[in-house]
Amino acid sequence: MFFLKKLLSSLFLPPGFFILAFLLISFFERKKKLTYYFSMTCALCLYLLSIEPVKDALFTPLENKFPVPGKVEGDALVVLGGGSYKTGILKEDSMKRLLTALTLHKKTGLPIILSGGAGSLPDAEVMKSILLDLGVDKRNIITEVQSRDTKENAMYVKKVCQERNYKKIILITSAYHMPRAVLLFEREGISVLPYPTDFKRDLRYNLYSLLPKMSVLSDSVKALREYLALLFLKLPIQLL
Repeated sequence: MFFLKKLLSSLFLPPGFFILAFLLISFFERKKKLTYYFSMTCALCLYLLSIEPVKDALFTPLENKFPVPGKVEGDALVVLGGGSYKTGILKEDSMKRLLTALTLHKKTGLPIILSGGAGSLPDAEVMKSILLDLGVDKRNIITEVQSRDTKENAMYVKKVCQERNYKKIILITSAYHMPRAVLLFEREGISVLPYPTDFKRDLRYNLYSLLPKMSVLSDSVKALREYLALLFLKLPIQLL
């Protein structure tokens, strides 16, 4: 009964509902070859992107690029914002990055540069508020609120480092985002020690791992976006 309940919820909630819809379209329109193959392809792609083994396979090359360093040496910790809600609550990626920075700050005493979030409520300001509530001295917190993307993170953090004579930073961001972040920071001439966090891979599977889930689909899209962004970084015109 437990498995049946999980199976039914997977079928009647997105993305399972849409997978089922594509399969039904392909069945009723099977005489129309173009519609049939298009619907079957959509159903298959949506299903694969929504299950954990495929999601993990997408993240593996990204998350294996930089291991967590055993020794942390540098002049400052740099945290890249990963989004926040209008309510002032950090999104999951941002919170995990911030907690990693807090842990490293407690161990090393290094200042924390919070980068990101141009707008009415920048990520950096939300993160600063949380750090202050957790007892971090405001003199150890530096906010950069002009950047709108990773490229601008690197540009504006460079200015902060030049002003304070920081030679090497410990870069903290999600593991899947680290390859692109390191590339952009090094292009700005910044010496970086990557400290990945927020790993998305589970690598523990059972029967339920093959049921489509919306959270898994969302993570798969994050991985695909990183591959697309890395591709565009190699083109003369950078779109992402």
